[in-house]
Amino acid sequence: MRKKIISTIVLSAIFATACKNDTKTMKSTDANAPVAHKEPTKLEKHGDIRIDNYFWMRLSDEQKLAPVKDKQTQNVIDYLESENSYYEKVTAYTKNFQEKLFEEMKGRIKEDDASVPYKDNGYYYITRYETGKQYPIYSRKKGTLDAQEEILFNVNEMAVGYEYYQLGGLSISENNKYAVFATDTVGRRQYFLRIKNLETGEILKDIIDNTTGGAVWANDHKTIFYTKKNPTTLRSEKIYKHILGTSEKEDVVVFHEKDETFNTYVSKSKSSQFIIIGSYSTVSTESQFLDANTPSGKFQIIQPRERDLEYSVSHYKDHFYLLTNKDKAVNFKLMKTPIKATRKENWVDVIPHRKETLLEDFSIFNDYLVLEERTNGLSKIRIKRWDNLNDFYLPFNEETYSVSVYDMPEFDTDIIRYSYNSFTTPSSVIDFNMNNQSKQIMKEQEVLGGKFKKENYISKRVWATARDGKKIPISIVYNKNTVLNENTPLLQYGYGSYGATIPDGFSTTRLSLLDRGFVFALAHIRGGEYLGREWYEDGKMLRKKNTFTDFIDCSKYLIENNYTSAKHLYAMGGSAGGLLMGAIVNMNPELYHGIIAAVPFVDVVSTMIDDSIPLTTGEYDEWGNPNDKKYYEYIKSYSPYDHVSSKKYPNMLVTTGFHDSQVQYWEPAKWVAKLRELKTDTNLLFLYTNMDAGHGGASGRFEALKETAMEYSFLLALENKITHEIIKP
Repeated sequence: MRKKIISTIVLSAIFATACKNDTKTMKSTDANAPVAHKEPTKLEKHGDIRIDNYFWMRLSDEQKLAPVKDKQTQNVIDYLESENSYYEKVTAYTKNFQEKLFEEMKGRIKEDDASVPYKDNGYYYITRYETGKQYPIYSRKKGTLDAQEEILFNVNEMAVGYEYYQLGGLSISENNKYAVFATDTVGRRQYFLRIKNLETGEILKDIIDNTTGGAVWANDHKTIFYTKKNPTTLRSEKIYKHILGTSEKEDVVVFHEKDETFNTYVSKSKSSQFIIIGSYSTVSTESQFLDANTPSGKFQIIQPRERDLEYSVSHYKDHFYLLTNKDKAVNFKLMKTPIKATRKENWVDVIPHRKETLLEDFSIFNDYLVLEERTNGLSKIRIKRWDNLNDFYLPFNEETYSVSVYDMPEFDTDIIRYSYNSFTTPSSVIDFNMNNQSKQIMKEQEVLGGKFKKENYISKRVWATARDGKKIPISIVYNKNTVLNENTPLLQYGYGSYGATIPDGFSTTRLSLLDRGFVFALAHIRGGEYLGREWYEDGKMLRKKNTFTDFIDCSKYLIENNYTSAKHLYAMGGSAGGLLMGAIVNMNPELYHGIIAAVPFVDVVSTMIDDSIPLTTGEYDEWGNPNDKKYYEYIKSYSPYDHVSSKKYPNMLVTTGFHDSQVQYWEPAKWVAKLRELKTDTNLLFLYTNMDAGHGGASGRFEALKETAMEYSFLLALENKITHEIIKP
């Protein structure tokens, strides 16, 4: 039977408490939730029929960008804007508090900040911000830091007139005269490439559309190689060669990646000797190289692609160095091969495979090899001389932390630069001398406002037991004055896909939650690589449900060990982490009082079936190809949109971007519409769409803070923690 829920929202105690002291705010509760109309669409695969009542919400790029909107487009926009309006009306009484949060978070940031300069090809490069400005300024100084500053790009000026603006892909020619740069004014990650003469300031007529944003220079100072996207699927599929001053129409395709499960990119070796074309899928890679001094030459394949063989390439002297899983090296190892004999039979071990240690990355210097490793979840930096006279690890003493080596362009140096931070330690940029093992702190993140003291916060790592016996690490941080019991609010965050490891890093914005009594818990669930490559493999494809049950078992652990209770437990995730949110509210909605799902990937079946949707085919080895009945049935068994049912759901805030190319806006929009139709509770359900942005949200540094303030106010309202801060006597 067709069922509609058209409710006048009664916001229960969470908003009523805040409103009872001020009759003006009571009007914000008098709002009807939008109800999307139904247009049943029959979807059939492998003899299985699904009825999608909200399939009509899907628009093409042409429809979204057309100056005159057709009826369907206008209906979709009207629906999204009605959801935005509903959110604004119901939460109107929190606006003062959101502004307070915004100013509070902004007040911790050093607005006139600057990066630590790095040297490249005779120039020092600096990225800096000015007080009150949203965007960075890129500059350089020749030879010495005392030289006159040369402004390369002032993004604040470039962004005037745009609701969204992103500058990226900066690449300087070897003669230091030209810069290729990329711009995106929509948020869909389809960049225009332009070229600037740094001596005259002139922007050349050369303009190339629909690129990934990356480009590299050959050593002739006039040839660039860049990557174009498929205009429909947005798969990066072709490498072009462009000659300075010529039309894009004259550009030559030097490589076409025809396998729809692969993407391609172009880069340059740190030695500046080679142009590298890489092709990659989830489980396989292939690289080609070309002498950067002969851009008209022919690329040579290092090792032809093989399923389950991955490798990445760096150059040092007469060898290529390869981070690879060859010979079933699950946690990867480092090998090398002569440039004149690059096939895998010539590869030899440099750093052998170790079962207990994941080799994540490496950096090559003239006298040293620097390795980034992860053991038992903790990052390590290993420094090894090529002559084997020294081999040591940098010491880190905190129980949980994050450390990473900067990709420095200098080759003949004894200095490496790395960043270090933790849940309680602001980020530091450190220069380490590999010869005498001394270090210099080049920059410490300033937390303004005068209230932050590291000793006021406690961080630790605990281990929950999953239902299959695996131990799941959870990193936790809270204010030392917070009492841990069943009344303590706790925000549990998770991702768990693509082998991505969410770092245990410092956040100035998170302090606004911690100082109001929240605990923050980061669950390192399967699907990430926190405990090595096998941890990832055990949370993908036909084992994807481990990601969801791990998160739920972490929630149960936190409740059972008196960190919080179901009445005060909140969960948050974005993108594939939004899929996680969708899965857990279907599986165990009773465990959570509130959910924040940002740009959530929730209509997994429909998206993975449709290979015209951007980026779908490249993900078959992450989720499975539903054209195979086995994978179709497994994906359908957890796909959040397909499992919304008539039951109670937690309070939920769902956010998306209209121009998102990673997770199309219609997935969260359809999900919320179906939840409104079927859920049996009176809990809050919001959909907020940024009509000017894509997957990453707002582009300006302050606009991003406003989005965080929105999310935090949602949580704090549910905890009755904003009344005394916004009600004026």
